[in-house]
Amino acid sequence: MADRTVLLTGFEPYGGRDLNPAHEAMKALDGRVIEGFTVAGRGLPVSLKEVRARLPALIEDVKPSAVISLGLGPGEAVIRLERVGVNLVDYEIRDNDGAFVSDDRVNSNAQEARFATLPLRAIETALLEQGIPVRLSSAAGTFLCNACMFTVLDVLAARSAHVPAGFIHVPYIPEQVAGMIKVTRAGAGLDIHQRADVASMELSRIVRAVETAIAVTALQIGGRT
Repeated sequence: MADRTVLLTGFEPYGGRDLNPAHEAMKALDGRVIEGFTVAGRGLPVSLKEVRARLPALIEDVKPSAVISLGLGPGEAVIRLERVGVNLVDYEIRDNDGAFVSDDRVNSNAQEARFATLPLRAIETALLEQGIPVRLSSAAGTFLCNACMFTVLDVLAARSAHVPAGFIHVPYIPEQVAGMIKVTRAGAGLDIHQRADVASMELSRIVRAVETAIAVTALQIGGRT
């Protein structure tokens, strides 16, 4: 694939959900040209085995100028820019292969952590200027979002590739929360307004946030060349 490409990955639905906003945002931006860079959107299975195998292959195939990965942050109310991926896999739920992994390494031959190389503060500033709520995070979890982030950064570091990369968690979309409210009211009668997972964000705003992250990153790359 030609240079000046941003690899944008998005996880498929998991955990009984019928969609994943991360996957939807990836599909919405696939093929777009943003600040002179073409977006190559790729879906990721919610599987440790597939994350380990597919990400190095995608990086080799696309040869991206930047890599931005997306995942769902259940209960998150804002766009969350991850600062660090850790070399740890410790599930709370099964992945889509049915695997339940505990106390494992993402890569047994790698270091303990890898830091994002995206211009996170510049992305944060740009999103806030657009009225999009965002925060920086120092904990990407120990499920597959973290494994994805660590793997991408580790693969790029092993290749001595000066390619900015990182991970963005996105909230539920309102339709998903409405579905949860219906289930809750039909079930134990819990007060949905007391639950942490009712936060949501319109898909159009999520897409705009990711588009902005790509634009800011592309401008940074352009400024170096």
